[in-house]
Amino acid sequence: VQLVDSGGGKVQAGGSLRLSCAASGFTLDYYAYAWYRQEPGKEREAVACINTKEENTFYADSVKGRFTISKGSAKNTVHLQMEGLKSEDTAIYTCAAAYPASRCGGFPFRPYDYYGQGTQVTVSS
Repeated sequence: VQLVDSGGGKVQAGGSLRLSCAASGFTLDYYAYAWYRQEPGKEREAVACINTKEENTFYADSVKGRFTISKGSAKNTVHLQMEGLKSEDTAIYTCAAAYPASRCGGFPFRPYDYYGQGTQVTVSS
């Protein structure tokens, strides 16, 4: 079982990035997928969650209207589309999966069952 997240990088404020999370070893539709972020010395913040079975989505207030979590067209892939990026969005973003998919209803929640390795997002003002 593995989650591999990718797509981070450096972008100017107001720009966009799309993060990807590729799962292997388990079936996508039975899990809740979430993205959380963390800066050194700060609390971890969950930003989005998708119930891949019902395709319900949940967002932190700080990203609502700017970020979109979705299932990808490629099998077992979830994306986080980030628009209108701000300097305060700078962090390491990590995807995580938890069983069952309905756990998104309790967003934000802990713990997760599986974690990606994290990808750095840097937004310059």
